[in-house]
Amino acid sequence: MHIGIDLGGTKIEIALLDAAGAVVERRRVPTPAGDYAGTVAAIIALVQALERSRGTAQTIGIGTPGAVSRDTGLIKNSNSVCLNGRALPADLQVGLGRPVRVANDADCFALSEASDGAGAGATVVMGVILGTGVGAGLVVNGRLLNGPNGIAGEWGHNPLLLGTQTGRDTPRPCYCGRLGCVETVLSGPALEADHAWTAGVLSNVRMSAEHIAQHALEGDASCIKAIDRYARHLAQALAVVINILDPDVIVLGGGVSNIEALYTLVPQHWGRWVFSDSVRTRLVRNRHGDSSGVRGAAWLGRQ
Repeated sequence: MHIGIDLGGTKIEIALLDAAGAVVERRRVPTPAGDYAGTVAAIIALVQALERSRGTAQTIGIGTPGAVSRDTGLIKNSNSVCLNGRALPADLQVGLGRPVRVANDADCFALSEASDGAGAGATVVMGVILGTGVGAGLVVNGRLLNGPNGIAGEWGHNPLLLGTQTGRDTPRPCYCGRLGCVETVLSGPALEADHAWTAGVLSNVRMSAEHIAQHALEGDASCIKAIDRYARHLAQALAVVINILDPDVIVLGGGVSNIEALYTLVPQHWGRWVFSDSVRTRLVRNRHGDSSGVRGAAWLGRQ
């Protein structure tokens, strides 16, 4: 059996999976906000409690925001900033007395969907998270790609060059310190802000991504326009990946992935930028939903 832990900004989830991928037990606690030592202690307590109930030690994988620096072993690039510059893998290994494998949460999502999810059986799978932030993971022949810099799949921090470069298409600042990142255009908050701008409403009455999708289905012109703009931008950003990696399957996750129209609109648009006479890459919705992070972390420990 394998333990997977999904370390999020608001909650820490732990699950025990058997060899077939069935969830045997699951627990969840709030993440100690801004408290690194408290976060480490909460993870250790969850593992110990789970193992006491099962009477055996397990492999452990953890999905977390950010990545582990190859140079220092410290967490970098995390939007949960209390983790940055911290030796999370080493601290957990000391606290638990065994190896602990740590990977980016988007990597865990991709590994889950490639192992027994929507991308199962495919040779090259890209798992994309479209939520509060934007990230991705890459799995080839069932193995997670890391790369020498530990940033394989960090697609959300590539620049996305929009059409007119005026008005709403002016490059936007990203939390990473750069301008015009994919994340600034394709995150859930970016979609909400774009709709508010398109509809001419105040920022304090923004419509959620879920409601934008619902109102678009009901014929709301501003919502239809916002979804179509979003789909075109997503198609352009994914076309760059297709031109370089040529994946068999791209699996979408995160809150924005629930917008059904994307699975029709994006493939209609991306041919404009893909360097091929046809595009055979499949764009699909995730199979495991919010459970993909913790499931992928468990498979990470197994690998």
